[in-house]
Amino acid sequence: MKPDDKKPRPEQDRTDQSLRQEREKTDDEFSKRQDSIEEDSDAVMRRARADADASLRVAREKTDDKLMRSEAPHQERQSVARERVQEDTSLREERATTDEKLREERAARKRALANLLRLERETTDQHLLTERARSDEALAARDDFLAMVSHDLRTLLGGIAMRAAMLVRNAPEDEAGQRTRRDAGSIQHFTARMNRLIGDLLDVASIEAGKLTVEPRPEDAIRLVRETMEVFQPTASAKGISLDSDVARDSLLARFDHERILQVLANLLSNAIKFTPEGGRISIRVEPVEDEVRFSVMNTGPGIAEENLGRIFERFWQVRPSDRRGMGLGLYISKCIVEAHGGRIWAESKMDVGSTFFFTLPGARTSG
Repeated sequence: MKPDDKKPRPEQDRTDQSLRQEREKTDDEFSKRQDSIEEDSDAVMRRARADADASLRVAREKTDDKLMRSEAPHQERQSVARERVQEDTSLREERATTDEKLREERAARKRALANLLRLERETTDQHLLTERARSDEALAARDDFLAMVSHDLRTLLGGIAMRAAMLVRNAPEDEAGQRTRRDAGSIQHFTARMNRLIGDLLDVASIEAGKLTVEPRPEDAIRLVRETMEVFQPTASAKGISLDSDVARDSLLARFDHERILQVLANLLSNAIKFTPEGGRISIRVEPVEDEVRFSVMNTGPGIAEENLGRIFERFWQVRPSDRRGMGLGLYISKCIVEAHGGRIWAESKMDVGSTFFFTLPGARTSG
């Protein structure tokens, strides 16, 4: 899956969604408030009319009583009745006219307010588009600069790694040669870490630009786990950590980008090795779960506090702020990669017991 270059960045998507929600909330609240004001106004008018009708009714009853006591002629009482009919008709027409005018005024006021709100929002949107255009230009310049610098840095790191390898190969077998090989090995280790950091920074830039590329295809998840085990077994053994895999079958197909999911497993295993003490254990498991394939990486490290489990996949977040062995990008990048495949990633942990990181990928048989 290769995202369209014009696709908004995740931050822009979230901003637009938040703006739409706030505007909908504002519109709903405004509409409710207007309805409440109109209902209160109508209630006041109904009470006023009811009071006026009651007063008129009392006045008419008094008039009728006087006419009855004065023994007014039948013709006079009929004339009063006709006048009352005319008055009632005029009153109903006047009230209907007033109600119609009120409805028209309210509709006109709503249209005026809606137009004013629309103009204000159009102005806001225009400002937002202008700021985004400037931001996109700045980001494009940054990405170009980052690409050039990273290329040059990787070229230099490649030269350093090559010279270190030559030192290891040409070192004599005496004590001085052993020191040379040890120092050259440290150089190779540091260059590998620097190269990985450059790769992480480039991935973050791609994610921010909405250009993270994954190309899923049917792959064997079991083979991927075994490949990862081979790469990390020496590192775990050197730290005195047991690394094993819990795999109950020979193959298990899923749809994923091999290199990207290998990157996810490498991030999870690197973290597990970093936080698992000597004598601890790390286990990788992969299994089918309904229409998905679920991976898990378990370690017997110190664990993660429950309140931090929701934050560990945030960019630049670290369990220990004082730990400068990384920039806190690995889990964030892993989350973005897994979600780009249509999967999900999460963690479960118990303090002083250990942690397990899970992620899912679509099964090969359920994807087109």
